[in-house]
Amino acid sequence: MKQILSGLLLILASLWPAMHQAHAADALPSWNDTATKEAIVGFVEKVTTPNTTTFIAPKDRIAVFDNDGTLWSEQPVYVQIAFLIDRIKLLAPQHPQWQTTQPFKAVLEGDMDTLVHSGAEGLLRLVAATHAGMTSDEYHQLVRDWLRNARHPKTNRPYTEMVYQPMLELLAYLRANGFKTYIVSGGGLEFMRAWVEDIYGIPPQQVVGSSLKSKFEFRDGVPVVVRVPEVEFVSDKEGKPVAIDQHIGRRPVMAVGNSDGDLQMLQWTSAGDGPRFGLIVHHTDGEREVAYDRESKIGKLDRALDQAAQMGWTVVDMKNDWETVFPDN
Repeated sequence: MKQILSGLLLILASLWPAMHQAHAADALPSWNDTATKEAIVGFVEKVTTPNTTTFIAPKDRIAVFDNDGTLWSEQPVYVQIAFLIDRIKLLAPQHPQWQTTQPFKAVLEGDMDTLVHSGAEGLLRLVAATHAGMTSDEYHQLVRDWLRNARHPKTNRPYTEMVYQPMLELLAYLRANGFKTYIVSGGGLEFMRAWVEDIYGIPPQQVVGSSLKSKFEFRDGVPVVVRVPEVEFVSDKEGKPVAIDQHIGRRPVMAVGNSDGDLQMLQWTSAGDGPRFGLIVHHTDGEREVAYDRESKIGKLDRALDQAAQMGWTVVDMKNDWETVFPDN
């Protein structure tokens, strides 16, 4: 009996790599069988195989993802900007000074170049003016109500259907292999926390983003947290590694982004000890999505693309690496 059991164990041990590879392939069905998928699967297998020099304990398997342009579409304008545009137009009659004050003037005139150029700080100014004084619960409900009715201008699909199916599969694949997945975005922290758990399966405590200050107070005898019209933190570019260090407390072993705004997050992740993995989503598909990189005003990918080969980062060619871009339903 011992000989039989030993023989079965040897057979299973020999089959395990093939079985594990097949399981990984099934977990990423929207990824074509290219070098990119092979690199992702190879890294996950390398760091999750016990009794090897490359094994990473589950507590250290931290993967951070940018949101806009990485997990869902950011063209022709960031989704949060679309939300703010609708909000500002609704409130504009009560604020005539907005007609001559940037970036409000850009919103009301449809000047997207000026609006996008204002960056994360400009976005937070819009948030502060239009949502300060709201409780966190009120703001989350406002975001959820807007997302329920708003539609993407090109596809007429809900914005929550403009997520990338291959990235949903990657998030699930990593979690199935003991990774904890975080969002680290230049977008608004509270805006993302209102919906990301339903769409990505990422709980709000694992979301890091730009934020306004808040305060505690009582309203009608009820304790609430209220948004204050002051910028607390901008989680973009150099701010991303700082935000990770402050909010997560562990250096990630995997970082995923799509633009130069993610460069410092990729650099900092790669500088850690042991196996590290950097992944850049390159928007090369002008038919199923939008093709853009170095000259784009939104999601510009220039310096990070140049550094990818030098740093050993894997670059996703959306056109060739993805069988599907958006979910079917």
